Amino acid sequence: MNSREKQLQAFDRLLTIMDELREQCPWDRKQTMQTLRHLTIEETYELGDAILDNDLEEVKKELGDVLLHIVFYAKIGSEKDSFDIADVANSICDKLIDRHPHIYGDVEVKDEEEVKKNWENLKLKEGKESVLEGVPISLPALVKANRIQDKVAGVGFDWEEPEQVWEKLQEELNEFQNEIKVGNQDQIEAEFGDVMFSMINYARFLKINPENALERTNKKFIKRFQYLEKKSKELSKSLKDMTLAEMDVFWEEAKKL
Repeated sequence: MNSREKQLQAFDRLLTIMDELREQCPWDRKQTMQTLRHLTIEETYELGDAILDNDLEEVKKELGDVLLHIVFYAKIGSEKDSFDIADVANSICDKLIDRHPHIYGDVEVKDEEEVKKNWENLKLKEGKESVLEGVPISLPALVKANRIQDKVAGVGFDWEEPEQVWEKLQEELNEFQNEIKVGNQDQIEAEFGDVMFSMINYARFLKINPENALERTNKKFIKRFQYLEKKSKELSKSLKDMTLAEMDVFWEEAKKL
């Protein structure tokens, strides 16, 4: 049996199990798209964690969880006579073919940037009124800012050089500092947002994913702080009773680990 046959056989097995669970398991039978939604978001974040940790075994497991949710939604859709897993697969296949005329048509592109611009233009031709329609409202603000900038850049609304973005960031930092001196809290928050938006834009020009970069720092901080907590317990001391100088000794140790 070749690899494609094994893949199809495995997918067929999953569809069969889903049918059985939906029919026989009280919990699975009770679920709706609404009850699954928050679980799907959680599974997606767990997949994101595994990818950041570069734990391929965990990535495999989390992909399975996400795939289960896709099959689950399709099963519920079929019960409502709305769509099934074949409709889901064919829908994305049709979209991919339509949006890759440089592969399935006679359009020529010279690089990745032209592909992205064509992609956004094709979406507008499909009836979308705005390039930004595809940015989910519920996305976390940092991720949303990155997607917004990426999408408008796809239709040419962008800086030309990283140096221009750096200059804009410096401008926003100066405005932020000025508002701090004035002391208007609402304006301070507004300018801080502008600084973050500019930082995310600069990261994009440096080909850095800001979400990944920040999460790496989160993980690094957690690891170092937990080392500090461990050391304080070894001394039978509460962190609240330690001086900053004492804590800094262990913090510097943690940085070397």
